Amino acid sequence: MAGKTTRVVMPQLGESVHEGTISRWLVKPGDKVVEFEPMLEVDTDKVNAEVPAPVSGILREILAKEGDTVQAGAEIAVVEIGGDGKVDQQLLPTTAGVPAPQAREAAKPAEGQAPPTREEAPLPSPPRGEGEGEGLKQEPHRYSPGVQMAASELKVDLSKVTGTGLGGRVTKKDVQDFAAKARAAPTAPAPQPAAPAARGEGDEVVQLTRVRRLIAENMTRAKQTIPHAWQTQEVDMSGVVANRNANKAAFQKQEGFSLTYLPYVMAAAVSALRENPHVNATFNETELIVHRDINLGISVGMEDTLLVPVVRRADGLSIAGLARAVNDLATRARNKQLKADELTGATFTVNNSGTFGTLFSYSVINPGQAGILTMEAIVERPVAVQGMIGIKPMMYLCFSFDHRVLDGLQAARFLTASRKWLESVSLETPVY
Repeated sequence: MAGKTTRVVMPQLGESVHEGTISRWLVKPGDKVVEFEPMLEVDTDKVNAEVPAPVSGILREILAKEGDTVQAGAEIAVVEIGGDGKVDQQLLPTTAGVPAPQAREAAKPAEGQAPPTREEAPLPSPPRGEGEGEGLKQEPHRYSPGVQMAASELKVDLSKVTGTGLGGRVTKKDVQDFAAKARAAPTAPAPQPAAPAARGEGDEVVQLTRVRRLIAENMTRAKQTIPHAWQTQEVDMSGVVANRNANKAAFQKQEGFSLTYLPYVMAAAVSALRENPHVNATFNETELIVHRDINLGISVGMEDTLLVPVVRRADGLSIAGLARAVNDLATRARNKQLKADELTGATFTVNNSGTFGTLFSYSVINPGQAGILTMEAIVERPVAVQGMIGIKPMMYLCFSFDHRVLDGLQAARFLTASRKWLESVSLETPVY
């Protein structure tokens, strides 16, 4: 007897990720699915993630096929809770308009004929148009939103693209391959339209990628909704530099990667957030949510995008533990191996633009957070030391904060606490 059914929807795969492309179903109609166990694989511009089953039962129907790009919240499958594992034949996929059992019977080789190999097996043929063969009407082409967006961006006529997806469906890769072949093919130079007034002769026009558009939307929303304010303080990094120099060789040998200055600044931020808990908060129009856990977002810059993976409960980690967490997240971010939940849930962000030599940064706050702390380049400068001039490694700490959450005094207290922690580091400060 059939049980109750539930609809599986595409989850939100990150704070700024609103859709995903189904790369592979790990189960098929009739298979048993188990709650929290992987059900399908989804690709986005930021992560490749396994999506777990939300309930246990029998997969009855797949609503979104491999290659489809699906909006978060859209229905992708039907699961029968408490099903007996028997598949309703009406829910099985069909081939060229023929029910699955008949299609399988029709596909059997003739007696005495060897069955086709996997490479030789014919793909299902689309229904023939009116006037051909059986006189079936041609079904209209249906393209996923991701395919349509790719075609629009690459200026591809979808009617000319041959699909390689399930049942001959056109995938985003089909569109990209078609566009690449079109660019590679020799063509006669077409007359160029007059350039808009804003463009000069010889200017290059670069189309925005989807991820760049998402970043633009997120940053615009942040600047439009968050009243930003900014402060900076200069930090004497002598103790931090000495501590790192004393520990970096042993750390490299034990951990297999370099000890950088970033985990020291993260540790300083954690200490300052403990002293000033209202900085670790979210403004929610009518209330302020002060978070118990300190989850630090770490900016990871790449050629065409910026990711902010999260170090959860950073207040429970040593300097070495913070270094391990950052190295792991940054490595997997650059290899597109982050899980979806590793890009969400940050309560505060630390940025390290100083690694590129910057001295002052006015960073944009991530929505849902009250601030972002940026460490700048460490530069040896002449400074006054007890009435004399000395050369010291100095660094500016820059703090962008949400003025709805913090006033200047509260922000200055947080920034001062961060500076004082860094200036208190000595050779004896433990890394582990």
